[in-house]
Amino acid sequence: MSEEVNASGWDAIDQELLKVYGDQEPKHYGTVIPYLLGGEDPLEGISAYKSETPVPHWHFVTYGFSELYEKESEDADYSGYGFELTFRLARNEDEEEPPAWALNLLQNMGRYVFDSGNVFRSGDYLDANGPICQGADTLLTALAFTLDSELSAIETPNGQLEFIQMVGITGDELEAMQTWNTIGVLNAGLEYIPNYVTDLSRASLLQISSIAEAVEKGMVEEGSNTGYLFVDQLAWEQGKKGLFSKQPNKLTLGAKQAGIIGKLLRGRILKGRSLTLVGREIRVVFEPGEKCGYSMEETDVTITLNETAVMELNQCLMPQEKEFELSSIPGLSILIKKTYIKDQQGNIVETIG
Repeated sequence: MSEEVNASGWDAIDQELLKVYGDQEPKHYGTVIPYLLGGEDPLEGISAYKSETPVPHWHFVTYGFSELYEKESEDADYSGYGFELTFRLARNEDEEEPPAWALNLLQNMGRYVFDSGNVFRSGDYLDANGPICQGADTLLTALAFTLDSELSAIETPNGQLEFIQMVGITGDELEAMQTWNTIGVLNAGLEYIPNYVTDLSRASLLQISSIAEAVEKGMVEEGSNTGYLFVDQLAWEQGKKGLFSKQPNKLTLGAKQAGIIGKLLRGRILKGRSLTLVGREIRVVFEPGEKCGYSMEETDVTITLNETAVMELNQCLMPQEKEFELSSIPGLSILIKKTYIKDQQGNIVETIG
């Protein structure tokens, strides 16, 4: 006789959804071969519910970031990674099946978390480096994360979990979230994207003057909440000293992120906060200070900036290939290299710089 499977974590999620959708039977998509046994999909399942408010949409809920069965992790407070993802996608009223790309997107989020160990929390954002629906004519090229307004955090037999809603955003909205903060931008646009339902056809919120003004005001008054930024093309080269010449130390950045780094330095250093750029092999920390300078210890570079240096960098850091030296920091040059955006097959689809 087979033993009964303990699915108490799964049941706890179902009970929370029962409060919202009653006896509605969701469209459910399970995984045939478990990820640990070589399957392609890390999430055990995804359910899609039909919601009519505030607009007709699909409400997707994942099963698999939390512990669905027996407790396995040592952290008694949280179930697995401590969250499940949700996603609200605009739906035509006669649409009976949710689009497959949305299911694939959620599974891709699962691969990202399972492979990297990085988790999503309310206030996070993620650049998709292309349309969130591959091949679609949409301006939504990134994702923001906030708490699902209908699904509260729950206690399960395996610990607590939150329902984190994924929201499709445009490139300039992503930049606004980086230079101010995610929740501030989302709150400013809530009237225009109620319940944060993702609509592939929508325009940028920043085309609305009141939202653009709120973002600019927030950045000026509060600065940026982005303390860490992963920079793919980050590098540091120690200058060579010769008998008759001395080469400056060189900091290399990619053109795609050069502009946003300049804005982040404005929103962090001028508010007395540091900014850390994290690369594959090196970490660069910008710190506020009265006297500019830099130092290196193993794989950590520390650069101290005053207001003059920040404003100079803000003007010079542009998405354009070039190398320049700073008058405010003698002995340091900055090289901005072209960024090549590639598709999933490795083909270059865009060159920046």
